[in-house]
Amino acid sequence: MPVDRSELDRRTLLRAGLGAATVAVVGTELALPSAARAETGTDLDWILSCDEWGARPPADPLSVSTIPTNKIIVHHMAFPNVTDYSEAQAIKLARDCQNLHIDGNGWSDTGQHFTISRGGYVLEGRRGSLERLAAGDRQMVSAHCPGENTRSIGIENEGTYVTETPPDALLDSLVKLCVTICQRYGLHAHDIFGHWDFRTTQCPGAAFYRQFPTLRRRVFAALDTNLADVPARRWPDVWRFVSAPTVRAAQYLLLYRGYTVPTTGVFDAATVAAVQDWQARNGIPVDVDATLTAPTWETLAPELVKDAAGLPVSAIQHLLNFRGYTDVAVTGAYDYTTKKAVKELQDLHGLPQDGSLTTDTWCVLVGGVIRRSFRD
Repeated sequence: MPVDRSELDRRTLLRAGLGAATVAVVGTELALPSAARAETGTDLDWILSCDEWGARPPADPLSVSTIPTNKIIVHHMAFPNVTDYSEAQAIKLARDCQNLHIDGNGWSDTGQHFTISRGGYVLEGRRGSLERLAAGDRQMVSAHCPGENTRSIGIENEGTYVTETPPDALLDSLVKLCVTICQRYGLHAHDIFGHWDFRTTQCPGAAFYRQFPTLRRRVFAALDTNLADVPARRWPDVWRFVSAPTVRAAQYLLLYRGYTVPTTGVFDAATVAAVQDWQARNGIPVDVDATLTAPTWETLAPELVKDAAGLPVSAIQHLLNFRGYTDVAVTGAYDYTTKKAVKELQDLHGLPQDGSLTTDTWCVLVGGVIRRSFRD
């Protein structure tokens, strides 16, 4: 579970200014003009609202973001894998989670927008999230992932999935919820990510994360998406307000390109300067927040041959090791163990299992999504 306070992402403050950054929530009512209010229709009645599961009032006023929502971030809760799949357990889960977040973490309310129990019950997390889902325009400012709390919908899933996978009931509900969020916010299956794509954490668990390609395919099919509308590669839009294994991989690649940066996974000033300089030198629009945009990733990550060695291979090995391939060591040599793990990853994402370090392979290594994974 993250330990940050629920606060505005700094990009909101820098670009919008405090006056326009949020809409306040007073008590349990959204302070929005009446025309902007939306009642939760019967098509969302399968989601238990905060009132239905007996949520406490928020400890502090909440806010509505004005930053467009651009992704879903999926978590596991690092709670026990209980065998009680009842509605009563789901309600207890929601209450326990809120108590932990308010009393333990010092947050204003439940950190995530929605919670799914192992029995497949879907519950509203942060108050106001269900109303905003019904409206489909803006989201509640949350606390589930630092740097992403104004532009991502967070879904916590009951259980711990480092070595085990979630029950079918939970997965079915997760698909349904992701489909609904995509429909309401104009998102797509390729906009679904895991927590550790943007944060140094064991969440959502290695076993669960390996199910994400299947999760996305199920959402893709339910949305009846045209394959032509899927980008060739949807890279994780990592920026200077996040710290993650992906950042460390980018730092290895920047070192390979001649920049002096640490390999800490922390997006520090040296990394910001290096990313922006790389963008300028390669004719890529320079992002004020040093966001690793698609053109940035595609020029930074080199396609490698089978006998590759050095910093790019170290980047790959770090990512693989962190994400559950624990027998992969960071040696800089593209050895048998590393190649075997790469082939397994390629298989999960519908790529040829040849171990070639292509741009598509790099994309899935750093947590991105490729069009090819949605092909029949």
